Amino acid sequence: MTFAPRLGGWLFRQRTWLPLPLVAALLLIPPTPDASGASLWVAGALIVSAGEALRLWAVHHIGAISRTRSDRLGPLISSGPFAFVRNPLYLGNIFLWIGFAISAQLTWIAPIIVVLLALEYHAIVRWEEGLLTERIGEPYARYVGTVPRWLPTFQATARGPINARFSWRQTLFSERGTLIAIGVGFLLLWLKARF
Repeated sequence: MTFAPRLGGWLFRQRTWLPLPLVAALLLIPPTPDASGASLWVAGALIVSAGEALRLWAVHHIGAISRTRSDRLGPLISSGPFAFVRNPLYLGNIFLWIGFAISAQLTWIAPIIVVLLALEYHAIVRWEEGLLTERIGEPYARYVGTVPRWLPTFQATARGPINARFSWRQTLFSERGTLIAIGVGFLLLWLKARF
């Protein structure tokens, strides 16, 4: 196993605490003095909403397996957003962080966050792809050959059955941690602006 997949496996297992430095930066760095607060707050909230909408759509298709902290795998999912891009959950996360940076009136930090997350997620994805190749084999190889890793095609390229078998209630339950984190994040940014 090469360095990137090994690093990706380690990063995957550390996902719980890895965002803490980003949270600290968004809460402790003062906003840009010339930032227009209300418009940035709204723009950031819209970007966070778009990121969470993508995550909800993806979780609706993949289910609770998206919350695993182990190398346990579910079935190959090729419906919903997974028909357009292989890693919609990670893309949704990037949008969440960009939105929070903008709402925090720290637009200059958004590109830094994108680079850091792109490096982290690329390593994790290389590790995950190794597991999927080993465990699923040819169906996964065909999927990789038709669906891009990061930049969505805007036409569904994966063919196969629709895998969505999770109700929206199950989806929201599975995604509750992220939804709570979004609420707490905006509350903390509001408190930061007040004090």
